[in-house]
Amino acid sequence: MKAFASLALAGLSVAILTTLAAPAHAQTPGDDTFTLRLGAMSADGSGRLKGSGELMGNDVDFSQDFDFGSNEVSPRVDGVWHISPRNRVIFDYFRYDKDNTQTLGEDISYDGTTVPAGSYAKLETRFQLASLIYDFSVVDTEQFSWGLQLGAEWAKLDGKVTADAGPDVGSFYGDAKEDGEAPVVGTRLTFTPGDRWLINVQGQYLDASWGSFDYDGKIKRANAIAEYRITDNFGVFAGYDWFKINYNESGRDASGGIDLEFKGPMAGVTLAF
Repeated sequence: MKAFASLALAGLSVAILTTLAAPAHAQTPGDDTFTLRLGAMSADGSGRLKGSGELMGNDVDFSQDFDFGSNEVSPRVDGVWHISPRNRVIFDYFRYDKDNTQTLGEDISYDGTTVPAGSYAKLETRFQLASLIYDFSVVDTEQFSWGLQLGAEWAKLDGKVTADAGPDVGSFYGDAKEDGEAPVVGTRLTFTPGDRWLINVQGQYLDASWGSFDYDGKIKRANAIAEYRITDNFGVFAGYDWFKINYNESGRDASGGIDLEFKGPMAGVTLAF
């Protein structure tokens, strides 16, 4: 987290210094043919396990919140190809990889069963999301652009649970891998308030039933960045990203799922051509 903060502070300092020395006539961000942004997100991950069904003749419902501990620095890439002033193609990629172990500090006894101190549960999660989107600018002026988006998105979720609760309860291991593709829709707002500044805001939505996913669910995403172009071909940016993934699966006697949320600040560099 300290390294992430230092990167953002360094980028901001460079932007302030170069503002004073910037040439009078600079290329406005957004006029480039290709733009590539390489960065990282300090992702705060959290989730909720949920389920319902019949157990020994009784209806059972449960819902349990959990988090992944400390923030995870996760890679983030996006690229833009400006085919024409109103037409562009956008590529995005995000990866989150985090393990979290919870250990019991003291014995817990209930109804003759004891879960001893030192019992643990370990959750390993890897989430990847990539999208390729066509964006059409419904409104396009020198300082403002509003676009509508339609494309395809690929998502993959790998999860493993390992638990050991002593001889009375026993141990458990389970894993799941789900991936698929589906159409995604979205919208974008872009502002260019100055010769070297760009502000970009976008939101996207996917329903798993639209594509090849084997489960029911939704993926939502929203992000915003502020970018400063140090030269015509190089810049720095900082912003905020948010993801929400809903995963639901149903069987004959039970249904369950998991909701995951990733959010946090991001920063990086921009390469333009």
